[in-house]
Amino acid sequence: MSKGTCKAESCQKEVVGKGYCRSHYQQWKRGKLAKPRYKTCVAEGCKQPQVASARCEAHQKVKPAGAAAPAEATT
Repeated sequence: MSKGTCKAESCQKEVVGKGYCRSHYQQWKRGKLAKPRYKTCVAEGCKQPQVASARCEAHQKVKPAGAAAPAEATT
């Protein structure tokens, strides 16, 4: 029983998972296709998966440009 052909543009190979052929399915799992399998980091040009606050692990530690420094407590 055939599952059909790959939904990637110009690909006529048989589907193995999520509507993609083996090659495109692997690319999808790695987040290298236009529609990745996970939400990506909001940092410009970053395609890593989000871990918290819409950022990847590497960008989670970086303070966004223009962010104000935390106010010091006065006692």
